[in-house]
Amino acid sequence: MPRELDERDIAILKKLAPECGDLTCSGSGHLFHSILPPVSNHFSGDGADFARRIGLLNTEELEYLCRVIEDGTESMGCLPVEDIEAFVALVHDRVSPEAAQKVTRAYESGYECER
Repeated sequence: MPRELDERDIAILKKLAPECGDLTCSGSGHLFHSILPPVSNHFSGDGADFARRIGLLNTEELEYLCRVIEDGTESMGCLPVEDIEAFVALVHDRVSPEAAQKVTRAYESGYECER
């Protein structure tokens, strides 16, 4: 379920990808509707770069991303498996093992958690 990025979303996106000039996907020409996919697919050079970037997030930002993943508004559909694994590991270590399990279930169930 796509969303319009609000100020909080944009601030997180810009923190993870300060080089993000506008909020438009260069491939499709459409506005970004999520945070993690553009960081992974447009701005990170590789999996290690993605892991470094998401490591910049504070606990509150990670918790927020977990909530929007859980409610189905943050897409994980086009993230490489290594980037999902890096995100889940970070959530496990900095938020909780339970939150990491919810993110994993969301990814495995088609990118939305059971409600």
